[in-house]
Amino acid sequence: MSRNRDSSDRTLEDYPRPSVAVDVVVLTYSEGALRVVVVEHKRGMLALPGAFLHERELLTAAAERALLKADMTGTQFHQLALFDHPDRDERGWVLSMAHTAVVPADALPETAILVPVHDGAVEQELGFDHADMVRLAVDDLRARYAARVDPAGLLGESFTMLELRQLYEVVFARELQKDSFRRHVVGSLEKTGEWSKLGNGRPAELFRRNGDAGLPAQAAVLFTR
Repeated sequence: MSRNRDSSDRTLEDYPRPSVAVDVVVLTYSEGALRVVVVEHKRGMLALPGAFLHERELLTAAAERALLKADMTGTQFHQLALFDHPDRDERGWVLSMAHTAVVPADALPETAILVPVHDGAVEQELGFDHADMVRLAVDDLRARYAARVDPAGLLGESFTMLELRQLYEVVFARELQKDSFRRHVVGSLEKTGEWSKLGNGRPAELFRRNGDAGLPAQAAVLFTR
């Protein structure tokens, strides 16, 4: 009669092995909206750029391969969370390490497919649990933007106070009172000495980020309350 092997005698071959994938949430700001980069999946749906992990491959290398599906190279990204529900992929047991990146629209390839995101919700259906990944990536984005002024440079090197407030209203999906917003962010900005010449109204003063200066703790309350 066979006996169960003691756990100390087991090897890796005694344990089930899930497939491992990576998916990358790339967020950007374009045409007054937060948007996410998607690709056309071979199963006939929209999905985040993703790839299966090769044998002995680093997760970062797999994420870089995934971004190639969206014609993106040299993108800075970081790990977001592990998605491990056993039924998340109909093809079998697949774990996915989600990554996220925030990229200015003018740095994206012309071939990029962008889908609007409002308050963390994607406005088109995505495959698998990718909509959940986008929601988590938006939370991550908000945490970074509550700590520093436009840390990903979505507005470029210089911007007006109105442009900055409009960006923050999109990121946090809420209207922000202009005087309160200015009071909370102005200490993290410096004047460029230049003025915006766009539009038919009065020229607007241009600002830039004051190095790595952080936002006051009260700013997070303003953005999220």
